[in-house]
Order: sequence, then C-alpha cells, then structure tokens
Amino acid sequence: MKIEGEGKLLRVFIGESDRYKGHPLSEAIVRKARSLGLAGATVWQGMEGFGAHSRIHTAKILRLSEDLPVIVEIVDSDDKIRRLLPHIDEMMEAAHSGGLVTLEKAEIIRYR
Repeated sequence: MKIEGEGKLLRVFIGESDRYKGHPLSEAIVRKARSLGLAGATVWQGMEGFGAHSRIHTAKILRLSEDLPVIVEIVDSDDKIRRLLPHIDEMMEAAHSGGLVTLEKAEIIRYR
C-alpha cells in the first residue's frame, strides 16, 4: 500500500489504566484500527502529565503512578480515520475514559 499527500493525524490521549472489555484501551484502539485496514498506529507512554481532573500522573521514582499518560497516534486518509472515530468514541465511553481526541491535517511524505 502506498499513501502520499494530505491525510489526517489522529491522537487519542488516555491513561494507561483505562480498560475496554478487560484489555488496555490503547490496545483495543490499535486492534480496531488494524481490523479496519488503517495504515498503522503507534502507542506512546508519557513520563508525566495531567488531564481533565488536573491530577498529576508521573513516573518519578518517589511518586510512582499507576496511570501514566498514553497517546495513540494514527495517520491515514481522512475517510479511513473518520470510519474509526465512532469506534473510539464507543470504546472511550465504555471505558469511562476522560481522554481527549484530536484530529489535524498531516502531509504524508512516504508510506509503503
């Protein structure tokens, strides 16, 4: 598969303790993206952050957190990303996740 030109970058900001049907929410999102034929997905684990409740989550040794920030990034065409969005919404609702979803333009230089 080859993708070039304008696409979309989807970012899903959640916590590592967010679960969907007994699995990490980030894993469920990646699996759904794969099943829908999207180009790929990457999950990033943050060292520190805070969200809607302003509670700091950190990986510092003296203050270990069980809910570090996680970002799922997916780049693909606009139509494929938009097919995934309702599934993410349903998963986040079921997981009671206070996460954030962003969508922005992305110029795809090369994907093979």
